[in-house]
Amino acid sequence: MQIRKGQQTDLSALVQFNQAMAQETEGLSLDEQTLTHGVSTLLKQPEKGFYLVAEHEGEILGSLMVTYEWSDWRAKDYYWIQSVYIRPQSRRQGIYGKLYQAVKDIAAQNGGAASFRLYVEQENVKAQQTYQTLGMDKSYYLMYEEK
Repeated sequence: MQIRKGQQTDLSALVQFNQAMAQETEGLSLDEQTLTHGVSTLLKQPEKGFYLVAEHEGEILGSLMVTYEWSDWRAKDYYWIQSVYIRPQSRRQGIYGKLYQAVKDIAAQNGGAASFRLYVEQENVKAQQTYQTLGMDKSYYLMYEEK
């Protein structure tokens, strides 16, 4: 299995993964045109972040997206992990762990990260267990938002 940065040729797979993840975790059907524009924008503008994909024999088995948030307190970026998706038939095989390690390696090559953060649905116990197994802890902070 190869872990690599996503590229424009991965656009279709990344859009499909995002659609599947939104449907599976939140019961949402995302607007495909908006989603395609969003994924494509990140692929073209690396200053916004990057995708990582796990590929085996030409098939993408999983992916995640990383975006940055500057911390003035720590003078480093937080690496926000988002849009995590592993094909159902490929789950529980350590793929997310390899993607996460690649994120940490990229951060180290770029001077380190303030921390690695992600959102997870409160009901997604399996994902929470995976993140805890890999060394992540539940954050002290609650999140608020206005739409």
